[in-house]
Amino acid sequence: MKIVIVGDRIVSLELLEEAVRNLSVPEDIEIKSLIWETADRPDFQKRAQNLEKNGPEAEEPPAGLIEAVADADVLLVHFCPVARKVIEAGKNLKLIGTCRGGMEHVDVDAATEKNIPVIHVIRNAEATSDFAIGLIFSETRNIARGHAALKTGVWRKDYVNAGYTTTIREMTLGLIGLGNIGKLVAEKAAAIGMKVLAHDPYVPQEKADSLGLKVRMTEKEEIFRSCDVVSLHMRATPETKNSIGSELLGMMKPTAYLINTSRATIIDKEALYEALNERRIGGAALDVFWDEPVPADDPMLSLDNLTMTPHLAGNVVDALPKSPNLLVRTINKYWKEGNTEMVVNADKIS
Repeated sequence: MKIVIVGDRIVSLELLEEAVRNLSVPEDIEIKSLIWETADRPDFQKRAQNLEKNGPEAEEPPAGLIEAVADADVLLVHFCPVARKVIEAGKNLKLIGTCRGGMEHVDVDAATEKNIPVIHVIRNAEATSDFAIGLIFSETRNIARGHAALKTGVWRKDYVNAGYTTTIREMTLGLIGLGNIGKLVAEKAAAIGMKVLAHDPYVPQEKADSLGLKVRMTEKEEIFRSCDVVSLHMRATPETKNSIGSELLGMMKPTAYLINTSRATIIDKEALYEALNERRIGGAALDVFWDEPVPADDPMLSLDNLTMTPHLAGNVVDALPKSPNLLVRTINKYWKEGNTEMVVNADKIS
């Protein structure tokens, strides 16, 4: 079996090669190793963001990848772009795997057309769910704003939400998306006493119950109308782009908060700015942005009912080094047990 692996500045070839040795295959493995070169970490981040915004065709694959996949059985990457031309060159490809959750760098449609399963891993679900809960506390109780004021010598006690600040246990949380991260947020929110509602077209009430979640599944409109906090845990797709716009934001209570640790593009930026600036919603907390780093003249920076963090949710020391081994374990479960939980196109291939 020939396996092509592509490392980069963040996930090294050494980590990928070590992990691949643990693949459960009944034959010898031939490994072809390539690097998706970037000048430095800022250059990597710039190109990764380009892929996230514009898809796998936005960046060139490494030299030699087209030739390498021609007779390969498996292609494993981290952030290397896997565009249609790469997939079509892989005449024998039987599986594509990536060491991350987002799929913006892989042409999943092209893989599906060739009946190739695409497997991803949610390496930072625990970390991101922690962070989402942290943002709820920070925004609703003015933790970040209080800190920022005190650092400038201001003893501030009066905030935009002073008239409706309450304890977390008194709040109802609405989750849009109940995937790996959403499920963990639901568990943690319920554990601290929040009532939890959720909407996910792929998760009926029976499935939520079978997972032991204390969640009531409902329509997204009810969540935006009734919940005190709405937390977004959706994938960025052409269908979800700007899906959180003026219509849904207009349903929110003037005391409600919006939390986003998923992808910025799912929110209509102008609609959110207007809702916050005109006090039509209570506040928001964002860890992801339409342009990263955030430009110094971004009007969002002027809002006093918005908590902002620089895309920190998944930043824990053990997530990246563990991701190749997590990917290999996930592939082994797929091959040995038929487990398709992390096959992103499982419902479209045979």
